[in-house]
Amino acid sequence: MGRLDGKVAVITGAADGIGHAIAEGMAREGARLFIGDINDAKGEAFAEALRGEGHEVTYIHCDVAEEADIANLINTAIADTDRLDVLVNNAAIAIGGFPIHEMTNEQWHRLMAVNLTSVFRGCKYALPQMIKQKSGSIINMASAQGHIGLDGWTAYAGAKGAILSMTRQMAVEFGPDNVRVNSISPGTISTPMNEKVVEELGDHLTRAWVKMHPIGRIGLPQEVAEAAIYLASDAAGFTTGIDLKVDGGLTGAPRYVPDLV
Repeated sequence: MGRLDGKVAVITGAADGIGHAIAEGMAREGARLFIGDINDAKGEAFAEALRGEGHEVTYIHCDVAEEADIANLINTAIADTDRLDVLVNNAAIAIGGFPIHEMTNEQWHRLMAVNLTSVFRGCKYALPQMIKQKSGSIINMASAQGHIGLDGWTAYAGAKGAILSMTRQMAVEFGPDNVRVNSISPGTISTPMNEKVVEELGDHLTRAWVKMHPIGRIGLPQEVAEAAIYLASDAAGFTTGIDLKVDGGLTGAPRYVPDLV
């Protein structure tokens, strides 16, 4: 018997990285999944593989910067199942590694659309159903960057910090409707997004990341997935308004400033 048997879950950014691991883990625990991404080839193949293992999974194209795509993903899940138990606002992009005054308006707006406005829109379309059924779990993907500073990532940290504040506010506001809202703050995780950052900025960044984490390594997507499964499950029935740090001790340690030359 799975921890999420009978639950309907929507997950954005599920084709790879943390979202992929969350979807895989939630399917294993019995959830009926509706997953979205912009990489349709990877997303469709992933959904097909999960269905081949006996899981119920629907893939739908979803660019979280587009309101219509988010609405379609969530509304399809509700129309097909008449409920929505879990929303994971996971999709994100990394734009940074340089001072904020060198960021263009286009980069700023793109980052905020994908990393922050998408969370607003996901909640906008999920909450009416969750309020109606008097139950639900919203999980917003924040970041260790919302807690500590790292040179060159002001805009990214700003978006993730806003997610932390929004999560606490919604937990208070919708607690009386039995809708739980929590966030997860990963440290550095081995994902395609971070691999791309290393490609752009250099291999020395990987060594710096390891030194920044007291546990002595960077994290695995599956380790973040386990946190999401807990927050989505009935075991977390009295857990709302928290930020669950899965960061290898990064935010609890004296800040290590990596040498980026």
